[in-house]
Amino acid sequence: MTRFIISAPTSGAGKTTIALALMRILKRKGLVYQPAKSGPDYIDPRFHEAASKQPSLNIDAWAMPNDQILSLAGQGHLVIEGAMGLFDGAGLLGNGSTAELAKLLSIPIILVVDASKTSHSIAALVQGFVNFDYNIKIAGVILNRVGTERHLKMLIRALNEIKIPVMGYLPRSVNFTLAERHLGLVQAGEHENLDIWIDLVADALQPSLDLDAILALTGPTSTKHAIKAAKPPAQKIAIAQDRAFEFTYTHTLKEWRAAGAELSFFSPLADEIISVGADFVFLPGGYPELYAGKLSTANRFRSSIQKHALKKPVYGECGGYMVLGDGLIDTHGDRHEMLGLLRLETSFQNRELHLGYRQLTPLTSHFEFSCKGHEFHYAKTLQAEGPALFNAVDADGTDLADMGLFLGNTYGSFAHIISGI
Repeated sequence: MTRFIISAPTSGAGKTTIALALMRILKRKGLVYQPAKSGPDYIDPRFHEAASKQPSLNIDAWAMPNDQILSLAGQGHLVIEGAMGLFDGAGLLGNGSTAELAKLLSIPIILVVDASKTSHSIAALVQGFVNFDYNIKIAGVILNRVGTERHLKMLIRALNEIKIPVMGYLPRSVNFTLAERHLGLVQAGEHENLDIWIDLVADALQPSLDLDAILALTGPTSTKHAIKAAKPPAQKIAIAQDRAFEFTYTHTLKEWRAAGAELSFFSPLADEIISVGADFVFLPGGYPELYAGKLSTANRFRSSIQKHALKKPVYGECGGYMVLGDGLIDTHGDRHEMLGLLRLETSFQNRELHLGYRQLTPLTSHFEFSCKGHEFHYAKTLQAEGPALFNAVDADGTDLADMGLFLGNTYGSFAHIISGI
């Protein structure tokens, strides 16, 4: 089975660009594989799905127990895109890094190296990564942002001296850059020509690619790590899904379905109502701040949720949590009325970064288990009145302010829940 991780020395080296090109090339070759992302990122997996035409998973070495990781990794072909730099993880100790995931799964790593500002020194950089931890295997490198043919020859010669294979390279080009916004890349669904762009990069990478060597990369598989599916919050779950509410984790929905839950989807931006008979409504994260005006006038959606909340649970994460509040102020300073189910006011006029893993202990019966999640947003909380949903600590175990709110059947927080513990 072909199984490997695509990583890099740092963020910004071009992991996602190379990963998408490589995923598309493997798709062209007819390989049916599981694409995945190391860590909590909820944007990159949608790009993986565009490139591979397969649902992509998050596999998180900090937030998930080992059995869950091994179960998600499965027994088939597996292509994982790493997070940040290879050894970068959570907290002071760097736990949950891509390197830790590679060790747990015992699969090799392809290192993507930005060659734009180096030549012979690339050997020292790569040698350092190879020697830093002998419990992982760096099988080779793919060079990104290569300049001239002479530049390429210098790089290959330097890496040959330390016996590190160059498995391919991508030339420097402004055409190989994706647009970004404050939470990372613009969402996959917002790129009208995404397939064309992926093909462009794949066509540029493919001639230099040692595909036989890449297909030969492998690691062990096991059938001993199947885990019991996570208990869903209800039998019939209605989930908001559109450009304002796009940050759901594939593994969560997969586990809910495996446990017998019936999932339905609706679009608040299209002013759709929840399905008849829904027991539970989930508003996931996304970019509601970009569509706050439209959401505030989606009267059928608003009435549907408000009526449901009188008798049954409504839960929101991050963007969904903000929509549950009384009001949201956009970047221009305009206030938009939200659902009014929580005493919460949030603003993007003066942004504040909140970032990091969270270990969460529930302060209400709305959650039956402690869990691990991730917080990543720029919203500023202007007002939050009512009982908190979670006691929270960070990746180092340092106490944080309590998170979230609950009121009647409505509850939520800024945390994206990854796994129960």
